[in-house]
Amino acid sequence: MAIFSTSKLVTIERHFAEEEDLHPEATGEFSRLLRDLTLAIRMIARDVRRAGLNDVLGLTDMHNVHGEQVKKLDDYANDIIFRAMDHGGHLCVMASEESQGLIPIPDHYHKGKYVLVFDPLDGSSNIDVNVTIGTIFSIYRRLEPNATTDGTLDDVLQPGYKQVAAGYASYGSSTNLVYTSGHGVDVFTFDQTIGEFLLTNEKVRIPNKGTYYSINEGNYHKWDKNLQQYVDYLKNDYPDKPAYSLRYIGTAVADVHRTLYYGGIFMYPADRAYPNGKLRLMYELNPLSMLIEQAGGRSTNGSDRILDLTPTSIHERAPVFLGSPDDVLEAEMFLQGKHPTQL
Repeated sequence: MAIFSTSKLVTIERHFAEEEDLHPEATGEFSRLLRDLTLAIRMIARDVRRAGLNDVLGLTDMHNVHGEQVKKLDDYANDIIFRAMDHGGHLCVMASEESQGLIPIPDHYHKGKYVLVFDPLDGSSNIDVNVTIGTIFSIYRRLEPNATTDGTLDDVLQPGYKQVAAGYASYGSSTNLVYTSGHGVDVFTFDQTIGEFLLTNEKVRIPNKGTYYSINEGNYHKWDKNLQQYVDYLKNDYPDKPAYSLRYIGTAVADVHRTLYYGGIFMYPADRAYPNGKLRLMYELNPLSMLIEQAGGRSTNGSDRILDLTPTSIHERAPVFLGSPDDVLEAEMFLQGKHPTQL
């Protein structure tokens, strides 16, 4: 697939304006929210590129809600997003993977009708070794859109199918912003020379089936037998299926980004160490699943659609199998004890 697949010269702000035109009732508030968010992403991208020079590599003395020692760049990215988003008047509340509870909007700022949920820097284990990392976000409408009070826990704990928009930024050889508001998936690339995100791939479609699988195979001994059989099946040749190739980076954004373009399946299953899975439903799985589905893919916890799950806590975890629809359906068959080669 060609990575640059549009002949139009479109900035991300123009794209937001064009999408706003699809909604005659729009007030411009949502577009301004996205403008503030892309500012934060540009600032994080700048400092990711200069991390070694800016003394933002390494660990802080703090631990996050998950008991993980916080990287300096994690803390910095979390602060940048908060400071870009707290005063615009578009949000009523925020929640971050790095924060213990809800993040309220300061009292002296207007409370808007949207909710922002984000993972400020996905792939923390890769920060110090110059491997692709990213920012993931979800936007919801508050339950009472005309309210001007603080947002509540119920405003945040909404199932993923209620997302208004979702996306991620990946910070690698270039900075990409992958975004959907329910009208397909568009990819923007940051041009440092003009300081703009430009549309480089519009309405991305994931292949129906791929030849790659992505999973931390070092956990093989912790999986149940059905999952082990599925991964063994992927690695072997069959008359109607070549062996799949393993690709695993350890940053969900990077692994899902490759899966979006080339197809196949990304998996982070439950195991003996993490019986509920390891990835967070609100901050990672809901936005990534919305993107994959909008591109024609499939995302489940092995049996149920991720976007149909109703979260019960802001840091809830869930297993995930997402990617090409045929590959995910095949994985689900194995997880149910149905081996295609034995049918």
